[in-house]
Amino acid sequence: MNQLKVYAIDGIVPVVDPTAYVHPSAVLIGDVIVGPDCYVGPCASLRGDFGRLILERGSNLQDTCVMHGFPGTDTVVEEDGHIGHGAVLHGCRVGRNALVGMNAVIMDNAVIGESSIVAAAAFVKAGVEMPPRMLIAGMPAKAIRALSEEEMRWKSSGTATYQDLTRRSLATMEETVPLAAVEPGRKRIHMPDVVPLVELRRREG
Repeated sequence: MNQLKVYAIDGIVPVVDPTAYVHPSAVLIGDVIVGPDCYVGPCASLRGDFGRLILERGSNLQDTCVMHGFPGTDTVVEEDGHIGHGAVLHGCRVGRNALVGMNAVIMDNAVIGESSIVAAAAFVKAGVEMPPRMLIAGMPAKAIRALSEEEMRWKSSGTATYQDLTRRSLATMEETVPLAAVEPGRKRIHMPDVVPLVELRRREG
């Protein structure tokens, strides 16, 4: 595995569980704790140079996400939390099994309830506590409605896919050089059951 970009500050060293996968382009600074079976994607920034940052078991923090917080605070993604591409978490708590969509922003002292889904590009204001099992959307974000069982199953399946990606990355990802041309019979990554929610509804419709 390539050398991780991990930095101590004020004598505080990040912690990464051996069963977690952290992409070598991600940056971890200071008071960062990455728990078992977690996934941290390319170019994620976890700046524990002020407050503590915690990824609990089975959670994922995807490409270009940012975690940071004020001194004395904990920014937490609880067990099986799912943080989509480009999201920003600042001094907040994302509850167990919750999902934060792409490019959403969750501000200081906000709490996302267990098993809720924050829509892409939502802005959750500081100090807001969102209830469990709700769809949260808007700028500023509001709890719009209760989630359906279908939506809950889709979220849990997506998180399980990222937990599998953790294992796949630990086992098979390696730095390489590109091919000069597409090889004959080029294979695809075969994951037929991993689809967007809109496609799942079309199939089941």
